[in-house]
Amino acid sequence: MANPQHLALLKKGAVSWIEWRNLNPNIEPDLSEANFAQANLRGAQLGRSNLFKIDLFNAKLIAANFAESNLSLANLAGAQLLETNLNQANLTGANLRNADFMGADLSGANLIGADLSAANLQQTDLGDANLIGAVMFRVNAIGANLNNANLSQANLNQAELIEAHFYAANLSKANLGEAHFTAAYFFRANLSFALLSGADLRWANLAKADLRGANLTGANLRGANLAGANLDEAHLNGTIMPDGSIVST
Repeated sequence: MANPQHLALLKKGAVSWIEWRNLNPNIEPDLSEANFAQANLRGAQLGRSNLFKIDLFNAKLIAANFAESNLSLANLAGAQLLETNLNQANLTGANLRNADFMGADLSGANLIGADLSAANLQQTDLGDANLIGAVMFRVNAIGANLNNANLSQANLNQAELIEAHFYAANLSKANLGEAHFTAAYFFRANLSFALLSGADLRWANLAKADLRGANLTGANLRGANLAGANLDEAHLNGTIMPDGSIVST
């Protein structure tokens, strides 16, 4: 449960909170399980805080700082997190459905098993993030940075990932069916045994990508760069290849 003193200080307003944090830099605020649903915490300084199971449903958290905080099992559904700092935050199992993370920093964050369904991740930095088993159904991550991220077994079905960057990312066994990856960057990415059926990979850079055993049935690879890619045992029935030809098996 939240520390009553910490809870009271935050509810007093930003000025009191910042003054207290400046005077007590070594204290880790404890706001676990607190209810801030629909609260306006724009610009709040909540870095290195215990926010376990906090309720921030539909909260305004624009430009707030949650760096290195524990937000595991938190409810951030529908929250506004534009340009928010969540660097290395722990969001394990968090509810992030329909949240707006446009331009946010989630680099190095732990999002194992988090639910990001229909979230806005446009221009979001998810470099080095841990997204194992995350639910990212229909997310909008156009132009997002997912370099070196771990997305193994994640569900990105029908996601919008146009021009997203996946350099050396791990997408092994991920569900990428019907996702849009036009002009995405997958150089050296691990897509082994990934489900890519019906995916739009036109003009994507898949050079040196590992596509062993991937299901590319009905995928569109027109104009894609497959130089050095490993397609051993990949399923290519009905796949449109870079030259426009259609594989028939």
